[in-house]
Amino acid sequence: MKDSRVKKVLSKMVEKNIPQIIVTSPESIFYLTGKMIRPGERLIALYLNSEGNHKLIVNKLFPIHENLGVDIVWYDDIENPIDKLSNIIKKGEVLGVDKTWPAQFLMDLMDRNIVKAFVNSSPILDTLRMIKDEEEIQIMKESSKINDEVMLKLWNNLKPGYSEKYYSNLLSEIYEECGASGFSFSPIIATSPNGADPHHGTGKDKIKLGDSVVLDIGGKYKNYCSDMTRTVFIGKEPSKEHADIYNIVKNANEKAISIIKEGVRFSDIDKAARDLITEAGYGEYFTHRTGHSIGIEVHDFGNVSSVNDDEVKAGMIFSVEPGIYLKDNIGVRIED
Repeated sequence: MKDSRVKKVLSKMVEKNIPQIIVTSPESIFYLTGKMIRPGERLIALYLNSEGNHKLIVNKLFPIHENLGVDIVWYDDIENPIDKLSNIIKKGEVLGVDKTWPAQFLMDLMDRNIVKAFVNSSPILDTLRMIKDEEEIQIMKESSKINDEVMLKLWNNLKPGYSEKYYSNLLSEIYEECGASGFSFSPIIATSPNGADPHHGTGKDKIKLGDSVVLDIGGKYKNYCSDMTRTVFIGKEPSKEHADIYNIVKNANEKAISIIKEGVRFSDIDKAARDLITEAGYGEYFTHRTGHSIGIEVHDFGNVSSVNDDEVKAGMIFSVEPGIYLKDNIGVRIED
C-alpha cells in the first residue's frame, strides 16, 4: 500500500474518533494501494483499523498478482462477501463507510447489528485526495499535456458536414494515439445552438459553416483525469454579438485564474469570474459553479463556487470554467 497516504488516513481516523473504516470507492482504493479495480455490482472493500490488521476484500474474478502490502480476503460469486466482512470488523465499535456504498451491502451489514454505529468516513479520503503529492502532480501535468495535444488535433479536424457523434468517435481514436487510456467523462461536442445546453448529449446534428462548437473533453493517463473546454467558430468570423460573448467568457476565465494563490477563497475565485459576466449583462446566463476539483475522478471532492469559502492550498488541482448560455442562440464555455 501507499504507506504515507495510509498513515494520513489512520491519523485522521484517530482525530475523528473513528476506529475502523471500509473504503469501497475504487478511486480511493487505487489512491491507497496503487491498484485500480472496478468491481461493477460486486463488492470490493479495503478495511482499515487504527490499530492495524488491514484487509482487502476482493472477488476472485479480479486476480491480483502483485504484492499490494495488505492481506487479501478472497470470495467468489456463490459466497456473500458481507459474511467475510462481518468476520473482519471489530464488533461493538463505530464503523466508517463510504458515502456511495450500495444499499444492498450496507443494509445487509446493518441488519447484523455488530457495530456500535455507522458514520460517513468519505470526508477523510475526500479531503486528503484534494491535496496532490508530487507524484500525482507530475502525472496530472502529463495528463493535461496529452489533452492539449488531443484538443489541437480535434480542432484541426473540424469542418462542416460532419456530426457531433462523428467527432466523438474520432476523439476516442485520437486519445489512444496520444497515449491516454480513454475518456475521463463522456465528451460534450455541441454545435450551434446545442452549446446553450451546458451538458448537451453529443448527437447526430451536423456542423455547419459559421457554427460555434463547444468542445468539452478529457482523457485518462495512469488513472488521472484531464478536463478542458474550448469554444470554436467554424469557417468564418463570428457575429459581433457572438464574438463579444466569447471575449466576455474568455476574460472571466483569465480574471479568475489571475487571482489564484494559496489563501484565496474558492468563493472569491468564483466571484471574480461571475462579477465580470454579470457586469457585462449576462449574469443570469452563467448557470453553474465556476469549477470543480479534479484528480483520479474528473469531479473529485471540492468545487469553485459562491458557497465554498475554503481556502486554496498548495497541491490542489481544479478547473476554472465560466460560461454563458443563450437558448436557441449560442453557448460559450472556456475551461482550464
